[in-house]
Amino acid sequence: MTVHAVGAGPEVLAQPLGKALGTRSANALAKLGIETVGDLVDHVPRRYDAPGRLTDLGSLQVGEHVTVVAEVRSTTVQGMRSRTGAMLKAVVTDGAGELDLTFFAKGKRALDFHEHRLRAGRTGLFTGTVSVYRGRRQLTHPQYQVFGADAGDDEAEAAIEDASRPIPIYPAGASVPSWQIHKAVQTVLGPLSEADVPDPLPTALRERRGLSTRLEALRDVHLPQDDADWRRGRERLRFEEAFVLQAALAQRRAHVARERATARPLPAPGAPSLLADFDAALPFELTGGQREVGEQLAHDLAADRPMQRLLQGEVGSGKTVVALRAMLQVVDAGGQAALLAPTEVLAAQHARSLRALLGPLAEGGFLGGAEHGTQVALLTGSLGAAARKQALLDAASGAAGIVVGTHALLGEQVQFADLGLVVVDEQHRFGVEQRDALRAKGDRQAHVLVMTATPIPRTVAMTVFGDLETSTLSEVPAGRSGVVTHVVPASNPVWVARTWQRVREEVDAGHRAYVVAPRIHPDPDGAAAAEGSARALGVSETDDVLEFLVEPEDGGERAPLRAVLEVADELLGTPALADVAVGVLHGQLPPADKDRAMADFASGRTPVLVSTTVVEVGVDVPEATVMVVLDADRFGISQLHQLRGRVGRGSAPGLCLLVSDAGPGTPARERLDALASTSDGFELARRDLELRREGDVLGAAQSGRASSLRFLRVLTDAPLIADARTEATAVVEQDPDLAEHAALAEAITERLDPEREEFLERA
Repeated sequence: MTVHAVGAGPEVLAQPLGKALGTRSANALAKLGIETVGDLVDHVPRRYDAPGRLTDLGSLQVGEHVTVVAEVRSTTVQGMRSRTGAMLKAVVTDGAGELDLTFFAKGKRALDFHEHRLRAGRTGLFTGTVSVYRGRRQLTHPQYQVFGADAGDDEAEAAIEDASRPIPIYPAGASVPSWQIHKAVQTVLGPLSEADVPDPLPTALRERRGLSTRLEALRDVHLPQDDADWRRGRERLRFEEAFVLQAALAQRRAHVARERATARPLPAPGAPSLLADFDAALPFELTGGQREVGEQLAHDLAADRPMQRLLQGEVGSGKTVVALRAMLQVVDAGGQAALLAPTEVLAAQHARSLRALLGPLAEGGFLGGAEHGTQVALLTGSLGAAARKQALLDAASGAAGIVVGTHALLGEQVQFADLGLVVVDEQHRFGVEQRDALRAKGDRQAHVLVMTATPIPRTVAMTVFGDLETSTLSEVPAGRSGVVTHVVPASNPVWVARTWQRVREEVDAGHRAYVVAPRIHPDPDGAAAAEGSARALGVSETDDVLEFLVEPEDGGERAPLRAVLEVADELLGTPALADVAVGVLHGQLPPADKDRAMADFASGRTPVLVSTTVVEVGVDVPEATVMVVLDADRFGISQLHQLRGRVGRGSAPGLCLLVSDAGPGTPARERLDALASTSDGFELARRDLELRREGDVLGAAQSGRASSLRFLRVLTDAPLIADARTEATAVVEQDPDLAEHAALAEAITERLDPEREEFLERA
């Protein structure tokens, strides 16, 4: 590795690695997305191996790119039987398991270098991709570093010294192994001074909490002398990560607090009121939770500061009614409400549900409508020209007090007479900037209510929705019978046949059944076309679920994913479903066909509906009692919980059957078993976080960056997050624009980029 002098000054972290390390090393690191000195020092080890401690070779997975610490047991060189050349085979061990290292060359002499270094009894770091040959796991042509090589080796002394300390193991790749990253870090980190490394933590805060500087923390994690060093460094970086995130959210809260909104108070007692008429006509009693949250919303809407509230609730907890009551309060006060939904199917479902709930109150200006009623308009991207023109006119004139739509609501041509409230359904499908774009369409900032049907543990809500006040609905309305969930082995034909028999039994009882498949088209070419179409249209106008699928954990070959069109054809020929009409629903259907498919399903004309996850949220058919999910292991817990919530919404009990070939003990099967064991969405959300990989909580930025969370674990670090929130809020209250905290402002821009960050991971 060529070593160059690293410059000094605040701009040193932005220095390209080609200048600091040389072109060859820089090009190798660039393949890992590491291009500057700052990128390199922020590329922290994923773990540390203890000196003299060997890696558990039995835990290695085929296809995994690994760096292991192991001892050489034996080394042999032999000629090739079937072709010219020679092969060296070294067997390394952790004391129990073994791993083969294989090297090939044109002749035996070309292998002398490896044979000399890989002598029995030596310990080293070995990096490569695990494969299998004749039943034995091996690394072919691995890169390696041996501890305590010959005295003539220039690296021997350094290797012996390194071997006496914790060994940093970095996220690496085939182009550059872990120890080469470590050497590169040593090269650039050594010359850095405190002036070169801006620290986002204010000095007074850092000293009061006894935290090291950022440069000291980087040296602790990259060059630890003992375990206490890297633990101290990671703890400092963990707090920094929480503090920067919470400062960004505190800035958003402070920014909103400085804005002004039009107050939308409740009407005076006895005055004509859509909300009062709606409450009087409700055929059911509101739950205690619905009443309590309704009072919170009414109080927020009556203020002249924009409401910023998250409404989360268990599946079927009645969020729609709560949101509608808030919308009616705004309409009563002379304003309009917009409801933003992620898919056309869900937008249309919301429009139908709101009209059904309102009855004559949604027919203002029409014959038979209530005297002081309003209208509910629907605006989506694929509306016909005449319907679109009418919806735009109704929104602009104020005739429609409630406007429901997809991303189409964000278009420049969409105008409102007096937009007072924005309701965003399933916020995790939208970027923060999309929420802000809609709320800014009024003369003054509109109030905002964000809804999510995915239960969120408190610490997650505090982390990802920290700019919002939170209200929770956990009580399910009376009359719901609940859902029983079972995992069905896809490889067991008897169980699969029983699945379709159960569907038939429910249909014969007058009920409905959903069958969900992850793909639309059965062939790979069709699936690729579907995926390309989905990305071109945007998530709001399609339901192609490939973007949300959980990857298989084993990395091995598996059967093709089931597809809606294929499954629908199969069910038509399934004896158990003879003479049962089967419908199809997916995001690529024209809007009229989607509406017809849902109407036919709801009415019972097609009691079995084969669909993608377009039915995941919001779709409400009380007669639906069965949910069959094919390839269920390819979905996350939250998404499966949402799908399950589509059944058992009436008086008849629900049944959810998760068909999967995931084997016992696999992470995929753990997800399914967790779902089958409880219907508590908040408990499932907690388990979901426990089962996910590190850094999964914040979604990838729309620019394609990796997740923003690298150190924090929102379940185990709850006290730390709460402390960071308190500290960050205090700093922002004293300096809202962070004019006196330039390093913190820079860190927020660099790491979070709040204008483009999607704060909640797609499931």
